[in-house]
Amino acid sequence: MLNGKRVLITGGTGSFGKKFVEIALKKYPDISRLVIYSRDELKQYEMAQLYPEAKFPQIRFFIGDVRDRDRLKRACEGIDVIVHAAALKHVPIAEYNPIECISTNVLGAENLVHAALDCGVQQVVALSTDKAAAPINLYGATKLCSDKLLIAANNMKGKRDLRFSVVRYGNVLGSRGSVVPFFLKRRASGILPITHEEMTRFNITLEEGVEMVLYAIKNAWGGELFVPKIPSYKINDVAEAIAPNCKMDIVGIRPGEKLHEEMITETDSLSTFDCGKYYVIVPAVPVWDLEQWTQKFNAKKVPQGFKYHSGTNNEWLTVDELRSLIKKHVDPNFSV
Repeated sequence: MLNGKRVLITGGTGSFGKKFVEIALKKYPDISRLVIYSRDELKQYEMAQLYPEAKFPQIRFFIGDVRDRDRLKRACEGIDVIVHAAALKHVPIAEYNPIECISTNVLGAENLVHAALDCGVQQVVALSTDKAAAPINLYGATKLCSDKLLIAANNMKGKRDLRFSVVRYGNVLGSRGSVVPFFLKRRASGILPITHEEMTRFNITLEEGVEMVLYAIKNAWGGELFVPKIPSYKINDVAEAIAPNCKMDIVGIRPGEKLHEEMITETDSLSTFDCGKYYVIVPAVPVWDLEQWTQKFNAKKVPQGFKYHSGTNNEWLTVDELRSLIKKHVDPNFSV
């Protein structure tokens, strides 16, 4: 699928970007070019030590910000596939610095659309978040705007062979900002700060996130929003899995946080299909034949009123399962 292709990943030095590069190089060793686009020179330098040019001649590192349309357009020249992972993601920081979050997440997405249209790109897959569904915080609102921009871009492509699509998933276990590494650091203190004892979240691993993006690259027709079927966890169970002997200190929900997350709202159900491993929210006005699409993917319309909510999910991670995932994906030396 990606062999012979020229691929660019924005935010390529982040948790997802590094895992995407690792998996893509293993699965598709004949990628023609893999461009890592990000604004942090230290992270690029550190990542370049893992992928020296002598061994990985297909990899290029571009310093740049998605806010800079000219630089982004230059990076997109000759690119076939873009994976858009760059974003400001920290909920309380976004609440305190709203214009900065808008500039990166919304205007950066607009810049990406124009760069893809102008440079002959064939496919764009953008990462979204569960917080974009019925958003109550600025981060979620900016990602919803980003999603809408990218999906609507399919109506602007004219006769170009170009598809824009979006993948939306929940909290990534062990990524920067995840509660897991925070709890691992704090357990030595004997106290774990818990925002709310009833809080729940969806959970996905980095590997599953990359697999989902690769699925979208292979199967997207343009305009779809892909949602994975993944388990939920309770915040209290994460604390129990990591530090069962620690005291839990209830500190309250932070600005912009939800008690539970949802990835498909009741309104979304009107255009949501069950495609087996994933749900797919199709665009209001697809640029392709919906009947052909449903036959191709054996897609079944979800019932009206359906919603996909972390607090009412039918699949939950147990304490033991959480411990196994932490040991496998976060810290191989982890033990209780």
